[in-house]
Amino acid sequence: MKIGITYDLKSDGPVRHDVPDDFYEEFDSPATVEAVASVLRELGHEVRKLGDGRGLLRQLLADPPDLVFNFAEGHGIGRSREARVPAVLEMLDIPYTGSDPLTLAVTLDKDCAKRLVASYDVNVPRGLVLPPEEATLEAGSVHSSLFPVIVKPAWEGSSKGIHGKSVVKRKESLRSVVEDMCRDYRQPVLIEEFIEGDELTVGVIGNHRPNVIGVMRVVPTQPSEHFIYSLDVKRDWQRQVRYECPARLPDRDYEAVCKSALTVYHALGCRDVARIDFRLRDGTPYFLEVNPLPGLSPESGDLVIMAQLSGCSYDRLIGTILQAALDRCGLVSSPL
Repeated sequence: MKIGITYDLKSDGPVRHDVPDDFYEEFDSPATVEAVASVLRELGHEVRKLGDGRGLLRQLLADPPDLVFNFAEGHGIGRSREARVPAVLEMLDIPYTGSDPLTLAVTLDKDCAKRLVASYDVNVPRGLVLPPEEATLEAGSVHSSLFPVIVKPAWEGSSKGIHGKSVVKRKESLRSVVEDMCRDYRQPVLIEEFIEGDELTVGVIGNHRPNVIGVMRVVPTQPSEHFIYSLDVKRDWQRQVRYECPARLPDRDYEAVCKSALTVYHALGCRDVARIDFRLRDGTPYFLEVNPLPGLSPESGDLVIMAQLSGCSYDRLIGTILQAALDRCGLVSSPL
């Protein structure tokens, strides 16, 4: 089978001076792309690295693959950027791995995803979204009962924009944090109550009967008053956290997290694979966000680490995601 891989690469050069230093954080390294390609080749497939953008379009029109293994994140700051490649593939009638354009757009908009998930009776943090043109002024209207809060860009993934200062304890400190975020990310700002409790991430694979492949707890190595799994922590994860999978939780709590994860997966229309983040407070899981394009770095991807701690090799993980897509599309894998 001819399988194309769609992706966006991190820039080798310095980040532009007019954007934050995490501007390319979602993008992948050549090593990650080659790691996925290597697994697909070992499975007997002909693999082409298609990338994204105009070059991708030319290649798809000239010689369409039988299937695309997609983890392209899309450029820019629009909330539909992750949906562009799947939309093109659907227009050209080319099957692909992962979720469809609607799910990818909805899940990138954190507030939209929260509203849909809440309609399925999954707990979500209280919060509000401020439009960028009014955010600084309206920050003063946030009720004191919500604090401490966490401030996030509304349309980002990979913890972009989430740093230690994102947790705001007092109302009088909120305005400056919101102002900085509006300037740097040029999109709405999400302000949520900070949920004290365990930081958990759940891997789900499959379609008709998806399976939870692991529940992983992210545990800080040093005590912290308000620990968050921030970008700074993720960039230094080997020193700052340890990963516990399966998470050592009471059976009732573990089952509640798994149930909530599967509900979220179905509610948002996820396909083939997703990673879903929660905070667990007093036995209640609170949905934070879902990543339907989870990182596949063999060294640092949370889904990959979770799978490995659960006894699933990298090769098996990639193969399982591929097989889920093939089964969903009614395709038979035909190695060369």
